[in-house]
Amino acid sequence: MLSEDDVKPVPMSTSEAGRKGGSTVRDKYGEDYYRRIGKKGGTTLKAKRGSEYYREIAQKGGQANVSKYGVEHFAAMGRKGGNMTKARQDSDFYRRIGKLGSAARRQQKSAGTQPSKKTPAD
Repeated sequence: MLSEDDVKPVPMSTSEAGRKGGSTVRDKYGEDYYRRIGKKGGTTLKAKRGSEYYREIAQKGGQANVSKYGVEHFAAMGRKGGNMTKARQDSDFYRRIGKLGSAARRQQKSAGTQPSKKTPAD
């Protein structure tokens, strides 16, 4: 039995418990701890499954988003991003990045490799 001085524990949701645990870990080890363990896990996963794994899961995620939102959604996002870039950058911006892309293609060509072409997912 609880005495009058004891406080009865209040049930908490899973998300509250997770937040409390995450805060405790952050306070104990610091914020950089999450970056370190994330990098360690990513490196281990890459060694175990290979870099091709990341390409596969990215494609699956992209296909799921296309199914969820539709192709037009991504076209609209691209237009918004392009318009925002145009508004934020000076008039010389596209000329500069065009030269960078052109130089990269020339460098690949002289090295004997062709630029990779994006292909639609099957």
